[in-house]
Amino acid sequence: MADVKKLDNLFHDTLMDVYFAEQKIVETLPKLYEAAKSVQLKDAFMKHLGETKIHVERLEQVFKIIGKEPKAKTCDAILGITDEGDEIMKEYAGSPALDAGLLAAAQAVEHYEMARYGTLRTWALELGLNDAAGLLQTTLDEEQATDLTLTAIATSVVNQKAEG
Repeated sequence: MADVKKLDNLFHDTLMDVYFAEQKIVETLPKLYEAAKSVQLKDAFMKHLGETKIHVERLEQVFKIIGKEPKAKTCDAILGITDEGDEIMKEYAGSPALDAGLLAAAQAVEHYEMARYGTLRTWALELGLNDAAGLLQTTLDEEQATDLTLTAIATSVVNQKAEG
């Protein structure tokens, strides 16, 4: 009979998924930085790159808490979102709407991460992994702050420039 998968298995699988996603984001943010024209947007991308590297380290701490080696599992969702960002860079290169598109792609990443970190935090609490839940909540808070920063940049600068 096959092993019955439970919440701890799902937690571990999702943790591996997010670990892959964060590593992909570390790889992608410098490309967004290079493509962006707005100084505010470039600054936001660089700041989040530093935070994302810390998010990877926090995930490694969570793996340690659950007694597992840090391992990435391909995350098709983040690959799709980052592919969309690549499309925007190609299709809108030199366009006044480029930064708006890059910002929208970055917010899609943030929203994916917020959903995953919120879920992982809730599952960690359910599983009695309070230390892991605290680490995941800290990252969730940072992802939410980044999303708010991106919204402020969109509404104060980038979207108006995109209108031409």
